[in-house]
Amino acid sequence: MCGIVGYIGHQDVKDILVKGLEKLEYRGYDSAGIAILNNEGLHIYKEQGRIAALREVIDWEQGASLGIGHTRWATHGKPSRRNSHPHTSTSGRFTVVHNGVIENYQELKEHDLSHVAFASDTDTEVIAHLMEHFVENGLRIEEAFRQVLLTIKGSYAIALLDSQDEDTIYVGKNKSPLLIGLGQDFHVIASDAMAMLSLTNQFVELMDEEMVILRRDNKTILNLHGDIMQRRPFQVKLDASDMEKGLYPHYMLKEIDEQPLVIRKVISKYQDSEGSIRIDAGLRNRLNEADRIYIMACGTSYHAGLVGKQLLEKIAGIPVETHIASEFLYNRPILSSKPFFIFISQSGETADSRGVLVTIKQLQYPTLTITNVPGSTLSREADYTLLTYAGPEIAVASTKAYTAQIAVLAILAFDVMRERERAPHVNPFHELSIAANAMEIMINKKEMMEEIVWQYLNASRNCFFIGRGVDYYVSLEGALKLKEISYIQAEGFAGGELKHGTIALIEEGTPAIAILTQAHVRANMRSNVQEIKARGAHVCTISMEGLEESEDHMVLPVVHELLTPLVSVIPLQLIAYYAAKYRGCDIDKPRNLAKSVTVE
Repeated sequence: MCGIVGYIGHQDVKDILVKGLEKLEYRGYDSAGIAILNNEGLHIYKEQGRIAALREVIDWEQGASLGIGHTRWATHGKPSRRNSHPHTSTSGRFTVVHNGVIENYQELKEHDLSHVAFASDTDTEVIAHLMEHFVENGLRIEEAFRQVLLTIKGSYAIALLDSQDEDTIYVGKNKSPLLIGLGQDFHVIASDAMAMLSLTNQFVELMDEEMVILRRDNKTILNLHGDIMQRRPFQVKLDASDMEKGLYPHYMLKEIDEQPLVIRKVISKYQDSEGSIRIDAGLRNRLNEADRIYIMACGTSYHAGLVGKQLLEKIAGIPVETHIASEFLYNRPILSSKPFFIFISQSGETADSRGVLVTIKQLQYPTLTITNVPGSTLSREADYTLLTYAGPEIAVASTKAYTAQIAVLAILAFDVMRERERAPHVNPFHELSIAANAMEIMINKKEMMEEIVWQYLNASRNCFFIGRGVDYYVSLEGALKLKEISYIQAEGFAGGELKHGTIALIEEGTPAIAILTQAHVRANMRSNVQEIKARGAHVCTISMEGLEESEDHMVLPVVHELLTPLVSVIPLQLIAYYAAKYRGCDIDKPRNLAKSVTVE
């Protein structure tokens, strides 16, 4: 969601901040702004809309070597220049940018800050006013900032400037991600390392309820009790070129094309020199001790978790429940006696999932995070981590992260199967290699996907996706992809549920995409297709080789029956892409959406 950047050093800061914000555009935002400080004072530039609009209002002649920047995704107050960050205190002395949600902001406005005239509708503005309030009441700047962090409740990543001090940035963190980057006589702040990777690859993690006094040549990390915290930096091993589109018109298309390579990378990371699965022995033991696995995820990761349920139950023989994290957090079911929790998150910062993780850690149950981001909050706080090695995923609509998550879940399932000596031995790496090849074949059929879009979705306002078993789960993901980037109303349904109400929506010309990769429900799915055809639906059938019929529109190469989602999702991703392209939609940054959802 919202993004933060900051710089203190000796270079001109404006271009550094703006380019850093551009690297965070993938997170989703509706306005952007920067604040720079020099010997002439504080200069704030902000604008609603894209960063290109912000560039137009910046005075590029104004030099400064210290500043902070922000991309905002509206939570409190509608998208507007008025509500965009940075925000200042009444006197203009303190300027702040903030990610997260201040849960007690209304209470603070009504009591501690009842005398203040607020200039925005945001929760963030209370931070600047509180800072001024504590300083006016006699606290030193550092102590005032610490008191602010003790007073506000909720999630925050904060960067704050004092217009009377050109040598310091004040930083605070709780629940919302924030990193400090280290350089030669400079420091940077970033909510995602890729924002500042062009300047440094050395970063220091901040933990919850910590603050930082950041200067050009030194930094001091303290907890909110005032104790100094020592922490080694880590190196971000990421090629900046991986974040570029190259010759692709959109990141989403690039990331769709990268999926076979990602699966092969997952294989290389989890296969040892003897061809066995490389997984932590402690994780393996805890999984084998579990009587039930609970998968927590949101959005696309939740759909991957549904496929993971099938993999773990059918291959490993462990009962699995997959839950939407935001629902589980406040409506926890009765748990088994020996549960094991798996958290799936592309960013590793998903607020709803982290809320569940905090609760589960308090109950002392074992936890695993499957994520694309090493060192992320969910990775750091869980007992175990399995990385997906998908590389940077910039487009808001997830593609390669989804297939990478399924690949890792498959390896995990096969590993538990081997330990439990269930069924004949299956080489997961061989099966995944076959799947990667099949994915490549489907990716090379882009013209066919374009033609399907033209035939079925050219003028449609809605679309149904249907399937059974894992095909149903892929239908959910296909529908999500279509609606989030093309804005076509799309829904995924289990084939057998159509006659229980949904079929009432079928009328002449209604587009429907049917997925058929599971032999044991072949006859049932064919019947479901005929049911909606008889009522006028315009059906595109995607089947697996060996299950196809002459009127099917697309036939997928054969893969292991539980790995079919890796292949069947490819045409759905491309159909969504071309549907959005034909409608002139902003494919990589769809409206109202954010890549990393860091607030509940």
